[in-house]
Amino acid sequence: MHATYNPWLVSLSVLVAIAVSYTALMLAGRVAEAERSGARVWLLGGAASMGMGIWAMHFIGMLACSVPVQLRYNILITLASLLIAILTSGFALSIASRRDLTAGRLAVSSLVMGAGIAAM
Repeated sequence: MHATYNPWLVSLSVLVAIAVSYTALMLAGRVAEAERSGARVWLLGGAASMGMGIWAMHFIGMLACSVPVQLRYNILITLASLLIAILTSGFALSIASRRDLTAGRLAVSSLVMGAGIAAM
């Protein structure tokens, strides 16, 4: 089976990933600077933006790939993948946005994020 890729959609997927990463990291910085109640709001915003962005980037990338078979998506599995992306983003951002960020915490945050992306 031979697959082809739409370069415009691949480029859009990369741009979405860059924009979402920037936005989520800016929100993570706000979490570290905010008071306790405000930090939760910033964390929820960061988790939602990062999770939805990762999810959108993956789906744009999947749309960029054209294969000679008909594909269908199960709505429950698709929504579950969105939920996984948001929850793991929230967990990873909560670790990474602490004021005393160590190399170990950064590594754990990265592993959580990678596991969430793989689980999608």
